[in-house]
Amino acid sequence: MADTVDICDSNDSKDYTIHIYTDGSKNENGVGSGIAIYTNDKLTHQIKYKLHNSCSNNQAEQTAILKALKTLGTIKLSQSDPRTAKIHTDSRITLLSLKNLKNRKNLIEEIRKKTATLKREKWKIVFTWIKAMQEIVVTN
Repeated sequence: MADTVDICDSNDSKDYTIHIYTDGSKNENGVGSGIAIYTNDKLTHQIKYKLHNSCSNNQAEQTAILKALKTLGTIKLSQSDPRTAKIHTDSRITLLSLKNLKNRKNLIEEIRKKTATLKREKWKIVFTWIKAMQEIVVTN
């Protein structure tokens, strides 16, 4: 049976020790992923990854989440800090794919497995959707 992930409303008011923002994109300049990690409301990690041009936008989004989970596993917290993390993504497709246990695509499965590993290490991890920043297109 596939590992499951917790997905919640972005509006919930629970406090999390760590907030992670992920993004991936594909455009004429190439394909990339990025993550920003805030620990106790302070930016502690900001990482960008250049991906192969054959990657899709969805693969870039999912790679960002997977890299974020791998980085989360390396973060050292004080004893008093709860091991809680909220991962914010603007990729509804990824969240729907994670919920759909019939979806066995590689990156989706890797995200599930890494989340399950972190849960066994006493992390509480939830995923949430946030609205993407809108691009502004200027025309003449």
